Amino acid sequence: MSDLSGIEKMKLEKFLDMEGGYVLEFSNRTFQEFIKDSLEIDIYDARYDYASGSKANRMRAFWKKEPNYPVGKLLSDMLEYWKAKKLTRALEITPSEQALYDECHKISVRLREDSPVEHIDAIQADTNDKDFSLLAKSIHESIQKNEPEVALDRLHTYVVKYTKRLCDRHGIAHNKKIPLHAMFGGYIKHLKNKNMIASAMTERILKTSISILEAFNDVRNNQSFAHDNPILNYDESLLIFNNVSNAIRFINSIDQEPKEEPELYAGWEPDDAIPF
Repeated sequence: MSDLSGIEKMKLEKFLDMEGGYVLEFSNRTFQEFIKDSLEIDIYDARYDYASGSKANRMRAFWKKEPNYPVGKLLSDMLEYWKAKKLTRALEITPSEQALYDECHKISVRLREDSPVEHIDAIQADTNDKDFSLLAKSIHESIQKNEPEVALDRLHTYVVKYTKRLCDRHGIAHNKKIPLHAMFGGYIKHLKNKNMIASAMTERILKTSISILEAFNDVRNNQSFAHDNPILNYDESLLIFNNVSNAIRFINSIDQEPKEEPELYAGWEPDDAIPF
């Protein structure tokens, strides 16, 4: 369960406008869809039945039953949703609203920092690639359950697909016979040639990642559920996850793929906003 304090819950309930059973402007359907998109959780599952079963009460049950990280992740998504609605409707954000938003943002950051993997958000889904998105979501689910050892094979597959996309983006040749670490080495060479790395130390750290990924091939084949193996222990699995996700976070920060402006959440229907 999350460790939200009474004061934190009071702030969140005020911000999310939970009085009377509501949560923001969500209808029953869009509330369910939003949480499904954010966490792959069905908020109308019997697990979240509480009191009247209203949206607000289901949110309270979610806070009580789920650990810190997913609670913080959903809160962060809802904060961004609220802000986007304000901006696109050209509505003023009052000082009191901004102050409450800032307080809730601090809560979301605290909760998300409780993840066993420091930069798990670097493992991103892609709405344009269903397989890639399902893979990322599956990894996140294992980390939310604090089971990194269960997801080692999927993390390896994710890194392979991720590295291939980096190579494709920059016209770096690769094929099925080229192992993961060699592909990644070609990408690091490209970063250096394009002067995208500012220090010799950063280059050395990234080159170290090449040998780490080479070792990851062996872990995937012999110490994960990719085959009928005895799986690697928890602490070493967590070390691998943190190392790999940190490298991905850094690459995402210096080499972002151009994207279109994200569309607003389009499911809101005010005439369906029934709290109970």
